[in-house]
Amino acid sequence: MYVIATAGHVDHGKSTLVRALTGIEPDRWAEERRRGMTIDLGFAWTTLPSGRRLAFVDVPGHERFVTNMLAGLGPVPAVMFVLAADQGWQAQSQEHWEAIEALGVDRGLLVITRCDLLDPALALEEARERVPWPVVMVSGRTGEGLDDLRRGLDRLVSSLPPPDAGAPVRLWIDRSFTIRGAGTVVTGTLAAGTLRTGDVLVLDGERVRVKALQVTGESADEVPAAARVAVNLRGVDRDRVARGKTLLTPGAWLETEAADVRLDGDDLPREAVLHIGSASVPARIRPFDGTGLARLALSRSLPLRIGDRALLRCSGRPIASVLVLDVRPPALRRRGAATRRAAQLAPFTEWVPDGATVVGWRGVVRRSELAATGCDPGALDVPGAGDWLVAPGRWKELVDQLGAIVAEQPGIPVDAARTALGLPARELVEALAEACPAARVSDGRIDGAGIPEGVVRAVERLRSELAQAPYLALEAARLPELGLTRQAVAVAARAGLVLRLADGVVLLPGADHAAARVLAGLPQPFTAGDARIALATNRRVVIPLLEHLDRLRLTRRIDDRLRVVTEANHD
Repeated sequence: MYVIATAGHVDHGKSTLVRALTGIEPDRWAEERRRGMTIDLGFAWTTLPSGRRLAFVDVPGHERFVTNMLAGLGPVPAVMFVLAADQGWQAQSQEHWEAIEALGVDRGLLVITRCDLLDPALALEEARERVPWPVVMVSGRTGEGLDDLRRGLDRLVSSLPPPDAGAPVRLWIDRSFTIRGAGTVVTGTLAAGTLRTGDVLVLDGERVRVKALQVTGESADEVPAAARVAVNLRGVDRDRVARGKTLLTPGAWLETEAADVRLDGDDLPREAVLHIGSASVPARIRPFDGTGLARLALSRSLPLRIGDRALLRCSGRPIASVLVLDVRPPALRRRGAATRRAAQLAPFTEWVPDGATVVGWRGVVRRSELAATGCDPGALDVPGAGDWLVAPGRWKELVDQLGAIVAEQPGIPVDAARTALGLPARELVEALAEACPAARVSDGRIDGAGIPEGVVRAVERLRSELAQAPYLALEAARLPELGLTRQAVAVAARAGLVLRLADGVVLLPGADHAAARVLAGLPQPFTAGDARIALATNRRVVIPLLEHLDRLRLTRRIDDRLRVVTEANHD
């Protein structure tokens, strides 16, 4: 199915034309039919000569219902612009055309109606000054030109780019109502993605389930884009849904109350109404002076993406076109922040930021969040780990910072390094350590790839101190005087330069095996006191040393007091 909208001044024959093409009355309310004007959105559908199915969103033309018109125009890719031959270009013709341009809808068909009442030449001349699309002349009353119009619509929809049926769903709700026995039903134009019965979607941050679907009045288990679709929601109260809300694929969209945008308009107010999809949301505008760029602060969150087209409308002022450039903009608290932000956004005049640019802005960002902004993370060649991506420049800075940290604090825990680097996940720190020539990860800690020179010199000083009494460990307070801080001892122990028996109890490497040989010369079994005397040490050292020998199975306990040296360690 294809979906297009009608547009044009009130009472120029849009609904009459849709009715003649489809046989369906698009004016849904009795008041609309009585007054002969469309007040709310109307919907109808037909089959074109090629067999393609086409749905119309018939929008109101009266100036008092422009908001309703924009709700119907927002989600569609093409427009049938209707101009009456006997009235020519009017005020709402101009406003509708400005909205079409602002929303970036560049495909359509110009239809001059009521050609039975007046020669269409003058109306066509007026329209040609603005509308560049193919033209069809018709009379909805007599049917003249309708076959040409059907063929023109066929050519129009055949030129539309195919929708992405695999994309995440963002269904802007334009109607909601209750059906007895079924519950709440919402309708909208499915521009991308696929809806299926049983799908779980997000509505106002809460998950809801699709109970049933209808397209052109017929039930369906699956509806691919593009389509006009009615969605029956299970267990959702009617007062929870309204025009302008959305049904979203879970986890695929960022809902935001702030966006940085490029504006195409002059003399912008400080406050206006943002129209996107079927939503109309008050917004405060903070221009980045003289750049055509601005920060929008929205009165409620919307699921926006980079590249979205929208418009700003304020009574008495021209419509301004909006192109969304960022949906997670940085705070502007420091002096000069707005100027720096404007410089970042300035290059994007005809195109929008890509994934590499957004990663560069963020420094560190999740792949899933990047995808939710509208960028494709799969096409990026940037470093990272797991779900995280890091800008190349930021990655180099982090590698250098980590190298400096482990040079000063060897043996730092991974989580402590994560905090020092300001990173959101330890997997990033581990990946950085692999990329850093000066660092290595072991047992949840990060050391330098080589032993710091200061640690080597401190161990040499310890070796001199223990030369005459190798088992008489220095007091804990003496170790920092030699340069053996807690971190330095940890690094030296992992490198095998010292034997750490307990906190503050440090001997030289090999002291454990040498002690076992000394103890093997004692009458077996022996006590801790016997070992203390044989090794010329004290209780502070001998107890952790014997426990260490037990763990190595160089000695074995017989009871609470006695040990023996294992057979393998007897001379």
